Amino acid sequence: MFTLYTLLASGATVNAQQSGKAEGPCEQIVAACKSAGFIEGDYKTGKGLHMDCIDPIMKGDGQPSTAKIPLPKVSPDVVTACKQKHPNFGEPKKAPAAPAAPAAPAAPAPKS
Repeated sequence: MFTLYTLLASGATVNAQQSGKAEGPCEQIVAACKSAGFIEGDYKTGKGLHMDCIDPIMKGDGQPSTAKIPLPKVSPDVVTACKQKHPNFGEPKKAPAAPAAPAAPAAPAPKS
């Protein structure tokens, strides 16, 4: 059985078909961004998948001024469903916590 999802990307209809398990809402956002021309890691040219497309869609605000491709149209229901399923999707990964500073060495015992 094929499942058909329709997303609007840059005014064009994008169809994503997948056999078996249905494509999730976050994957639909990624597919819409890729179909619109955004590329993983291409943020320096204004076509970055995450920085120029996924992040602005998930945050609901505008694109960076350096973005070169308009955002695809993604249903607010898809964004809401993605946030419910993966609350941190579209957020930068947090760096691991820095190790605690070592304790100061103990003072030597006084000599008697």
